[in-house]
Amino acid sequence: MKNLITTALLILVTLVQAQTTTSPSKEIQVNFQLTAQGQPSYTVKYKNQDVILTSTLGIELKDIPALEKGFSLINSSEKAMDEPWTPVMGEYAVIQNKYNQLTLNLQQKETGRLMNIIFKVYDEGVAFRYEFPKQPNLNYFIIKEENTQFNLAGNHKTFWIPGDYDSQEYVYNETPFSDIDVSKLDMNNGIGLKTIRDNHRIQSPLMMKSANGLYLNIFEAAVVNYPVMHLNSVPAKYQLTSHLVPNAIGDKAYLQTPAVSPWRTIFVSDDARKIVASKMIFNLNEPCKIKDVSYIKPMKYVGVWWEMHVGKSTWDFAGSQNAQNAADGSLKPSGKHGATTENVKRYIDFAAKHGFDGVLVEGWNVGWEDWFGNWKEDVFDFVTPYPDFNLKAVNDYAKSKGVKMIMHHETSGSVANYERHLDRAFNLMKEYGYPAVKSGYVGRIIPRGEFHDGQTMVNHFNFVARRAADFNLMVNSHESSRPTGYSRTYPNYIAAEAARGNEFNGWSNGNPPAHETILPFTRLLGGPMDYTPGIFEIKMSYYDKTKTEQVHTTLTKQLALYVTLYSPLQMAADLPENYERYLDAFQFIKDVAVDWQDSKYLEAEPGDYLTVARKEKNGERWFLGAITDENARSSEVKLDFLTPGKKYKAIIYQDGKGADWKDNPKAYEIKTMTVTSKSKLKVNLAKGGGTAVSFEPIQ
Repeated sequence: MKNLITTALLILVTLVQAQTTTSPSKEIQVNFQLTAQGQPSYTVKYKNQDVILTSTLGIELKDIPALEKGFSLINSSEKAMDEPWTPVMGEYAVIQNKYNQLTLNLQQKETGRLMNIIFKVYDEGVAFRYEFPKQPNLNYFIIKEENTQFNLAGNHKTFWIPGDYDSQEYVYNETPFSDIDVSKLDMNNGIGLKTIRDNHRIQSPLMMKSANGLYLNIFEAAVVNYPVMHLNSVPAKYQLTSHLVPNAIGDKAYLQTPAVSPWRTIFVSDDARKIVASKMIFNLNEPCKIKDVSYIKPMKYVGVWWEMHVGKSTWDFAGSQNAQNAADGSLKPSGKHGATTENVKRYIDFAAKHGFDGVLVEGWNVGWEDWFGNWKEDVFDFVTPYPDFNLKAVNDYAKSKGVKMIMHHETSGSVANYERHLDRAFNLMKEYGYPAVKSGYVGRIIPRGEFHDGQTMVNHFNFVARRAADFNLMVNSHESSRPTGYSRTYPNYIAAEAARGNEFNGWSNGNPPAHETILPFTRLLGGPMDYTPGIFEIKMSYYDKTKTEQVHTTLTKQLALYVTLYSPLQMAADLPENYERYLDAFQFIKDVAVDWQDSKYLEAEPGDYLTVARKEKNGERWFLGAITDENARSSEVKLDFLTPGKKYKAIIYQDGKGADWKDNPKAYEIKTMTVTSKSKLKVNLAKGGGTAVSFEPIQ
């Protein structure tokens, strides 16, 4: 009898400790409870289907007992929120932040320490975070590891890249979850720095699809003063556990209460379009902290950049393109330096002629002779130009043409050096009227031993955006940790790379045709990407007959990327002379907007295809982009997003007869037709192809 009473009491305690909440639509259900050992755990269901099986939560601390077990639930509270907000730039004029929140207040019995777990449940997914309140028993503390589990309900199709502490510039692998194995990958992929320490560690955002048609994505939001979360997988068990990127001495994060972790997010839907259209990551970040946002403006730009990637010119003044040999001090030019005053003026003329906002110049400053591979600290000073680049003359010329210059700061990973020079570099930009900077972090990080994805570097990337805001400057970071919605809080952080960009097509095995159909489901969930589309001369043999590298798309897919890969900062990446030969196709790049009041995801399947329509921010034009993977595809798209009762001139840029990304990539055709909201558009995509459409209202 005594045993029966004890068992009943245990069941009662477990039931009391269990809490359930749902999404506003009631389709997603989260159940929280403490295990028999007092460890927090949770499950997630979608339309009564298992999404996350029982998974435990907890934090290991250095030198003191973990925040994992022995908890009791001392209080819980719920609230419903529906708070629209207006982004400075974005895919939508207004974003709805609607969710149900469950807060669990926990206390560890033996230590008396407090920890809260907060769930926010949206119609497209679940978010939760750890909160460490101010308390006498926990002040300064060091996180040794975060043990957040995600136990999956099956062997899902998975789109994954290795858990590299220093790079996200990988091609996505599409395999069953059970086949995750980094050791099987070809690492001759053009990535200059790799730091992989486990063959079953992968990165988030992790896109998946279940056998019964559920789309799942595991990611994080609001990574502030915390390292990036990678995921340790147990392929045979369909299990994932968080792994925080360490610092130089192996610690993960240094915190002081009150403190919070980033949000851990689980997207789920039976409609792939809801995943790719979601703004949950941005909703989980703090509102804008910049009072004056008038200087934050979208830009379309050209630049001295692609010509270096294809070997026409060099970053360094001497013209050697050898980044690991110091110049002899005399800086003898070979005539191949790209960032000369005269060459930049040519780009300025082109930008002015075709209505572009800005010109980027890489290789303008001294230091490129010996900048990579030697873990060298004092490399660039970010203020001293090469002898053949006249800052004032270039600035004055650009100003006379109504064109803005975009500064370039390659740090070579020497972050300590960059931070020492940062204010002087920003002062120089203000002096010459540069509105934006493209920063780069190629190579091993200094402070030595730190990784791109560790807490120190996350803090650096965020600090640069905050400091740039003090100077009314915009930032576009490359080789940074991947964004997690921080551009809501600091919208001057206008874009980032943080994934495998278009340049890999110029000198490596490139990006397969499926690559751009996966990025919107992964990297772009956290913020705009500077992918640098718009390459028209697809094959690198155009520049050197011995080269076999090429862009793995058709020409019109390069046009469609301006719509499918969102960014308020878009580059027409090819050379001016290449565009001059295809001015009819180039017209779409000139016309397409970069800031939007509405977006419609019409068709979506990760790894296969994507069709998106967007309405320009301050006008009535719509633009459509459709892309496919290595397979040709045809579909019929309803144009019911157009304003009813209006007629539009549709200018359609599509793959031509016999087009193929590999054998005939430049075959395209342009046609014009009149359409309305009742029309349907037949979209025919070649292998690796795309279609781009502009819809102009007929007066």
